[in-house]
Amino acid sequence: MQMKLFPPITPYSTGFLSVDGTHTLYWEQSGNPDGVPVVFLHGGPGAGASPLHRCFFDPEHYRIIIYDQRGAGRSVPLGELKNNTRAHLVSDIEKLREHLRIDQWHVFGGSWGSTLALSYAIAQPARCISLILRGIFLLEQNEVDWFISGMKKTYPEAYDEFIAPLTEKERKNILPSYYKRLCSNDPQTQREAGMAWAMFEGRCSRLIPAIEKTITEEEIQYNLAVSRLECHYFIHEVIAPKKSLLNDIDRIRHIPAVIVHGRYDVICPLETAHRLHKVWPEADYVIVPDGGHSAMDPAIARRLLQATERAKTIR
Repeated sequence: MQMKLFPPITPYSTGFLSVDGTHTLYWEQSGNPDGVPVVFLHGGPGAGASPLHRCFFDPEHYRIIIYDQRGAGRSVPLGELKNNTRAHLVSDIEKLREHLRIDQWHVFGGSWGSTLALSYAIAQPARCISLILRGIFLLEQNEVDWFISGMKKTYPEAYDEFIAPLTEKERKNILPSYYKRLCSNDPQTQREAGMAWAMFEGRCSRLIPAIEKTITEEEIQYNLAVSRLECHYFIHEVIAPKKSLLNDIDRIRHIPAVIVHGRYDVICPLETAHRLHKVWPEADYVIVPDGGHSAMDPAIARRLLQATERAKTIR
């Protein structure tokens, strides 16, 4: 089945929502103002949303809500780590729902967005019409360890560039060493570490690598924010086994859901999605045989579009 993303659209409303004394979130709405609400939860943490993300949804059917999480994208302050936890982000989703006067919505999240979607649904199951989850990530230690030291088995040349900014001593403890550099008082040290982290992740995320282009100053700052937030969450927000999201699936078992995961996802290996499937067999489980991690991989995008089209029938 061949499917293309829906054509680009312009938001009909945008705004900023202050969620505490530090953070203000950017949000936008597009599509049908009277349509069925769907909220898009971006990856990262810290990757931010883009205009392309609107195009996964039929604008005649859906009221499409996209926003940037704390410290990400157009939210301010960019890259801020203070008051930036999974609990804060889950609370923010509810604040946005209440601000927009929405009773229930579909929840769409990929990669880190799947972590957040599961966390939110477990906390607020009555607010979720359905869940569309891609590239499952549970924020557990084995997944963080894989990112830091496992992906080199598939991308050794990219890994060499990833650790290049670090000294030999720092390479013995890569994650805390990166965190120290990303939080350094020296802007150049921050920039160098941020770009190395972001480039490594970017090269591992697509089945067919994208053509690299000139990086603007704005993109450098964006990449630094993503790297800081990811490193921050990997150190401070890892979920212990006894508190695993898998332990709370009974709270959301009744919610219609689809799990889409690429067979060759190197960022978030398929094993994690398989674990979710085993405890939640009621959810549709789609292994994409020719897909990687990125939602923009053609095979992954096709399955996500199928999922949003199928969700139109859910009431």
